[in-house]
Amino acid sequence: MAYKETHNRFTELWMKLVIWREHHIKEKNFLILLSLVVGILCGFAAQLLKFLIHLISSFLTSHMSTTSANYLYLVYPVVGILIVTIFLKYVVKENISHGVTKVLYAISRRHSRLKKRNMYASLISSSITIGFGGSVGAEGPIVFTGAAIGSNVGQAFRLSPKILMILVGCGAAAGIAGIFRAPIAGMLFTLEVLMIDLTGMTVMPLLVSSVAGATVAYVLEGYNAEFFFSQSEPFLTSKIPYTILLGIVCGLMSYYFTKVMFMMESMFGKLKYKSVKIIIGGLILASLIFVFPPLYGEGYGAINDLLNGDVSKVVDGTFFYVDRDNVWFLILFIAAIALTKAFATSATNGAGGVGGTFAPSLFVGALTGFLFAYILNNLDWGIELSQKNFALMGMAGVMSGVMHAPLMAIFLTAEMTGGYELFLPLLIVSGLAYMTIRIFTPYSIYTMRLAKAGDLLTHQKDKAVLTLLKVDNLIETDFKEVHPEMNLKEMVDVISISNRNLFPVIDDQGYLKGLVLLDEIRNIMFRADLYKKMHVSRFMSTPPAMIEINDPMDKVMEIFDKTRAWNLPVVDKGKYVGFVSKSKIFNSYRRVLRHFTED
Repeated sequence: MAYKETHNRFTELWMKLVIWREHHIKEKNFLILLSLVVGILCGFAAQLLKFLIHLISSFLTSHMSTTSANYLYLVYPVVGILIVTIFLKYVVKENISHGVTKVLYAISRRHSRLKKRNMYASLISSSITIGFGGSVGAEGPIVFTGAAIGSNVGQAFRLSPKILMILVGCGAAAGIAGIFRAPIAGMLFTLEVLMIDLTGMTVMPLLVSSVAGATVAYVLEGYNAEFFFSQSEPFLTSKIPYTILLGIVCGLMSYYFTKVMFMMESMFGKLKYKSVKIIIGGLILASLIFVFPPLYGEGYGAINDLLNGDVSKVVDGTFFYVDRDNVWFLILFIAAIALTKAFATSATNGAGGVGGTFAPSLFVGALTGFLFAYILNNLDWGIELSQKNFALMGMAGVMSGVMHAPLMAIFLTAEMTGGYELFLPLLIVSGLAYMTIRIFTPYSIYTMRLAKAGDLLTHQKDKAVLTLLKVDNLIETDFKEVHPEMNLKEMVDVISISNRNLFPVIDDQGYLKGLVLLDEIRNIMFRADLYKKMHVSRFMSTPPAMIEINDPMDKVMEIFDKTRAWNLPVVDKGKYVGFVSKSKIFNSYRRVLRHFTED
């Protein structure tokens, strides 16, 4: 009873505060203050996530042998996935995988109200997944967590959907800034990946949140960069040709990574039973980690080893420890790790784990850049490249290609490592990797999922508005149906009670067989001698095209343009549903466009 009274009293005081704010502080001004609050909260959330991952991972692996294989690698990842599966099924009761894609969808659709449980669900799930060895990153989950924090803070003050959407972006930016200690990259992430429009209303809140999130990280962790990198070898302009080649290689590796991820996602998507997914995904993941221990967790230890030139450490804890000084074996081993990382990451998520692709793309990039320089240095061609410099460039290159975010990749890599002196080669590699992968696909690893479902919004307002329109919301069903066996007299009776001049011809199973146009039968409508002789099957015509109910609106508009029709039938796997008209599409388009472009 006392708790209930206290709760009611608190609620009453809170509502008085909310009402006072509504009367005394403008929403746009209040947004700056809330962006600071959101940034601080997300900064602490990022630190908590990193702490939990490190705590679990250290507890499980601190006793592991470095000179021989560790069979517990076959157990830990599967146990972690099982724990997360149980947690999601009985506590969260929601699928929270692919957090960045969910936030991108929410922002693009103006669905800015995220659930309260999303503030902790991804944080707990990903810390268990990664701590137990899941080969994913913590960045996707912290983006989802941060976005949920921003949304719920805004909801607590009854802010408008537009302001809530900005706070969702602020939370995502602060999450990235807090976990990487990279404020500029956090802000660029929301602009390039989440595609929030850069306006006077969004730039300041995003900046404040990013700086606040990074500041919390600096206060709690110190001013050291996320990865220790000391540039002992200066970058020379004579190495630019190799930098250009590395950019192309990183673009191709990005494309490979993306294709493997979606191939595996498609495979797991076809599996009906959760238990089968856990078994298959767990076996793939555990086997790969057992053979290639650097695939355990985020893989940041391996990145640090490569940036410090300790290449032989990548074979620690494997059967191959005795071969750690064999140059060509190391090349094959590192190449195998880089090529299998996408399989390990997709198996983790496919089996039920929760994690992102930030860390995997950085991991693959570091290995790709290092391997590129390591191979050339050992070919006796007289080439001398800084292996750690190229590992750093590779991180930016692969991330740029996978995320389709070259600016974010450049600044994130520089901020995480302190490698600002390599800014020119980072620009070259990142830009070329992005241009290379764009040859093969226009979508990033996040937007491809939405594009396949027809849910992707972009900065192009015309395409964005068409994406917001759905065929099933535009269907008109007031057309009188007729059947092929009906005679002309029955057809005329239907025409007499209809307000339309178009009639779908439907068979007994509901399939669309054709159309009857009033203009085409006007010359025989009043010939009584034909009433019993002529049947609908004789004078019906084939529709110029049929629209499937799940067709995206841009495809629908292409069909209208090609056929020059004004009305087209809509079917669901051949069965008649209704008609969609060009006039209704235009009216809906104008209405959505007005809403979409409001400030």
